Amino acid sequence: MNRRRLVLYFALFVVAACLTCFILVRIGPSRPRLAKITVYFTDTNRFKEGTMPFEVPVERLVPATEKRPAAVLTEFFKGPTAEESQRGLAAIRSGFTGFSRLEIQDGIARVYLTGSCASGGAAYTIAQPLMKNLLQFKEIKYVKIYDAAGTTETPEGPSNSIPECLEP
Repeated sequence: MNRRRLVLYFALFVVAACLTCFILVRIGPSRPRLAKITVYFTDTNRFKEGTMPFEVPVERLVPATEKRPAAVLTEFFKGPTAEESQRGLAAIRSGFTGFSRLEIQDGIARVYLTGSCASGGAAYTIAQPLMKNLLQFKEIKYVKIYDAAGTTETPEGPSNSIPECLEP
């Protein structure tokens, strides 16, 4: 009788193991949930022609757990894909290489950039695409951009602000 019970338990174990394997194969490995974000790059062809707006949207997929404004900045600093570059899209960075932090409070986004500011006296700088990227979010009304030294022209109050080095 014990042998019969042992065989039955073994058969149930095999069936359960097979069923578990079947379910895992059908479901597959878990995949992280992704969120679609919009990133704006500068269309150099439109810029050369003087046809506004110069910033055009592209879509990216990022992990859904990321905060979207920070994800947009991260993708902006990664730059356009090879195909997007062939279409004339560029990330105008004005010498900056990334950002060290992004703070959003009371409708004001404060972006702290890294790298050296090198606007070259240009009127169109990283400020325009950064503002376009961040102002797409309803919780952001103003953008204050800080250089690597932590300075911006108007640090207080509800207004946009850029560092002095980005002035033409």
